[in-house]
Amino acid sequence: MSDRGVVEPPASQPPELAPVRPGEDLDWDRLASYLRRDRELRAAVGGIDGPFSVEQFPNGSANLTYLVHFGDDSVVLRRPPFGKIAPGAHDMKREYRVLSRLWRCYPAAPRALHLCTDRDIVGSDFTVMEYRRGEVMWGRLTPSMATLPDAARRVGAATIKALAELHLVDPGSCELDDLGRPDGFVARQVEGWAKRWELVAPQSGGELMGEVAARLASSVPDPQRVSILHNDFKLDNCQFHPGAPDEVSAVFDWDMATLGDPLIDLGTVLNYWPDPSDTPDDRPITPPGLEHMGLPTRAEVVEQYQGQTGLDASGASWYEAFACFKTAVVLQQLYARWLRGESKDPRMGERGAWVQPMARRAARILERNL
Repeated sequence: MSDRGVVEPPASQPPELAPVRPGEDLDWDRLASYLRRDRELRAAVGGIDGPFSVEQFPNGSANLTYLVHFGDDSVVLRRPPFGKIAPGAHDMKREYRVLSRLWRCYPAAPRALHLCTDRDIVGSDFTVMEYRRGEVMWGRLTPSMATLPDAARRVGAATIKALAELHLVDPGSCELDDLGRPDGFVARQVEGWAKRWELVAPQSGGELMGEVAARLASSVPDPQRVSILHNDFKLDNCQFHPGAPDEVSAVFDWDMATLGDPLIDLGTVLNYWPDPSDTPDDRPITPPGLEHMGLPTRAEVVEQYQGQTGLDASGASWYEAFACFKTAVVLQQLYARWLRGESKDPRMGERGAWVQPMARRAARILERNL
């Protein structure tokens, strides 16, 4: 990003897989031995006797996600980041609970295969799930999509379709009707994220975040229905089959899934979605180049979502502002972890610079909501 805030398209897609980052290795021998002994995992994968090796999915910012190979067989392993964790965050038990059931009713959900709560294995709870091959749009269309007509608009429409389909799933149909407490969900979310901010707030310069939290708390909207929420739904958490822009093949990162107001997820999508109306001083955080890709506008996103769910999304800006506030809190959490030396990922040292711009953006969106 230049000093004027203009983002240039990336020269190429970032790699989906890479060697494990320094400082993020686990006890691989102990892990391999543990996984080979698990009968359920062996039955689900079809045999895990081949040579053991590991790669890392390097593009996420929070949970550590690895691709574990046993010869030709592969599974995905996810665990929380190292260091101090915010209360309720990075919940591997929740992710396993959701993904061991939701795949039956929602094909884009990968199937969870195993949950380990023995922290002697890798130092934390972890989940193991099926590996789905595919492509993620990191700021630009992948080569398999780039020459297709209207590919970016089709990718955008497929993403919103996948969100709408999730929100129309009956939680009881996949034994998730007790996943959360939907009554008062949004108010608790505002209160909870405000407390998270207080835990990591800098000694000075955080006053605007406090003001945004207070304004959000004083204007909580009433929900229209209860849905299964992903709670971090965005384009780069969606995967596509190569050359197939019209259908999301997988949705990742379910550790915050719950039951509640579905417009929370819509607000998250809008918060990470570029728009031609954005200025260099008032734009969401997106992978570099995404604003050049040709996605539908945010207004079109809202219109499509309304049409496919039957919900009134005219108040979506409140939810977008809340998502922006949450993003600022997460950025500060990541930066605080880096300052404490709990993360060796150099990207985390850059997160703090985005906190105040996101606070200002949340405040401006709330102004528009009045």
